[in-house]
Order: sequence, then structure tokens, then C-alpha cells
Amino acid sequence: MTVADFRREIQALTGELAGRPLDAALDAWLNAHHGPGSATYAALKAACEQGVAEGWLCEREGGGLRYGRVFDAAEDLAGFSVDVVDMCDIAGPHHVHPAGEIDLVMPQEGDDARFDGRPAGWLVCPPGSAHRPTVSQGRALVLYLLPGGRIEFTRRGAAPKDPA
Repeated sequence: MTVADFRREIQALTGELAGRPLDAALDAWLNAHHGPGSATYAALKAACEQGVAEGWLCEREGGGLRYGRVFDAAEDLAGFSVDVVDMCDIAGPHHVHPAGEIDLVMPQEGDDARFDGRPAGWLVCPPGSAHRPTVSQGRALVLYLLPGGRIEFTRRGAAPKDPA
């Protein structure tokens, strides 16, 4: 798996997401069609694990997290950016999703790791949502798709900045 191969894997998925609202219906659809047990989930999980092992994913480290933006938002990715974070029993920095966020949760050590309380699979956060991303009960890789690459880091409890 090369970075170019990984981009093609992501393109196949984001092509199916283009123009869809980031809501509970998309969350259910992703888990039904591309969730654990699917070829898409297996391919993305294997690619992320290989990328981390080879050092082209999660190349940065800080605050107990390994992370990195793999691809900036691009037309061939239906306008999504792609980030991958490696987390183990930790909460990341509070942030707002001005245009929403789609997360793929891939537990690494046992099947019990949770991301914001969710097990392996997809989590769709609607536009305007915010959280302090938290992995509990083990280690997980989390792939983030951000429309337009938009994310706003905040101080926990502080009012989010106006995205305009």
C-alpha cells in the first residue's frame, strides 16, 4: 500500500459520500454498507495500520497523540480532507466541526476500544457539532473526513469562533 493506493481507497468511498448530508441517516448507511465486516472497512483498516507502521500516517506526535493530515481537501476526494489519529485511553483537544465530520473507528488492541463511546465502525458528526474526541478501553486509529478540511480547535468550554 502506497500513499497513492490509499488515496484511491479513500476516493472510492468519498465518491459515494459526495453531496450527502452529514446526519444520522448517513451514519446508519455507512455502518450498514461499509462498517466492520465489510471489504471497505477491512481495506481501510489494513491501509491505516500499514501507513502507521511505515511512518507515512500519524507522523506527528503531541499531547499523547499521534496524528497527521494525509490529504488536504480536494475535488477528487469530494471536497473532504483526510486525517488519521492514533489514540490510546486519552481525550484529544476540544474542537468544532463547522461543516461536520465523518469518523472511522478502528480498534487496535482488542475489540473493546471506543471512540466517544462508539465501537468499531463509523460515527457521523453533523455540522456545528463539537466534542473532545476520546478513546477509552484501549487503542484505536481514527480516520477523519472533514468537508472542506474545516475544523476549529477551541479551549474546552470556550465559545467557538464564528466560522465566517
